Amino acid sequence: MASAKRKPDVIRSSGNVFTDLGLSRAEEKQTKVRLAVAINQILQSQGISQIEAARRLKVNQPKVSALSRYRLAGFSVERLMNFITALDLDVEIVIRRKTHPRRPARIHVTAA
Repeated sequence: MASAKRKPDVIRSSGNVFTDLGLSRAEEKQTKVRLAVAINQILQSQGISQIEAARRLKVNQPKVSALSRYRLAGFSVERLMNFITALDLDVEIVIRRKTHPRRPARIHVTAA
């Protein structure tokens, strides 16, 4: 008698890995990561070195290194948004009704 293979349990993601891992301040963590991704993409696409980025962002080079490695404990959401404007890009905040009535409201960051 052959044993039946058991399908692995699959749990649908909430859309926020930090929530799925049960971490505190999950929305803030996800927002910070998305902002950092945008900043790192901007720096890379413009060929800006860490030294030049530090000058533009008015921080020291180790802070830029931490940002590039997504070590974001020392950065607030506001500070990351200020970095984007220091790189001569606009940050737009749009407030609207949530799209799914059964899900909790969320913060969404999109880089255009």
